[in-house]
Amino acid sequence: MDFLQLAKQRYSVRKFQTQKVEESKLMHILEAGRVAPTAANMQPQKLIVVQSDAALAKLATATNLYGAPLALIVCADHTKAWKRPFDAKQTVDIDASIVTDHMMLQATELGLGSVWICYFKPDVIRQEFNLPECVEPINILAIGYSEGESASPERHAKLRKPLETIVTFE
Repeated sequence: MDFLQLAKQRYSVRKFQTQKVEESKLMHILEAGRVAPTAANMQPQKLIVVQSDAALAKLATATNLYGAPLALIVCADHTKAWKRPFDAKQTVDIDASIVTDHMMLQATELGLGSVWICYFKPDVIRQEFNLPECVEPINILAIGYSEGESASPERHAKLRKPLETIVTFE
């Protein structure tokens, strides 16, 4: 499958089967996150794999996981952040999002569903998973086998803005 087909195939899954994600698939997903580019190759990401019933219950106190049997908390270490010299903007949100996107698309290629979660209580995650002050939870990626029908890859023709409304040529 080429990249554009893969990107169109991916959709937000909000109902998962109880079947666990195989270790080999999990390791492929984590490797995709490891090789994701980051600003100045600082690699500020810290990934927390949440798959035991106890850990999933802890995470469920901070967000809705839609029944996913696996979640990856994508964190960023602010002590390893690159800062743009002109305005001191830290790029950890961008870096963590690139990592999340790589893992999300890898999960899709492996036949898994996912949903990118940014609606969560960071203070609860920080407490439940004993995160140091310098490590911020940025995104959560819930992963598993989808329950129900997949979204059509053709949905983008109607649901996405046309190129001419989002692109300017200078």
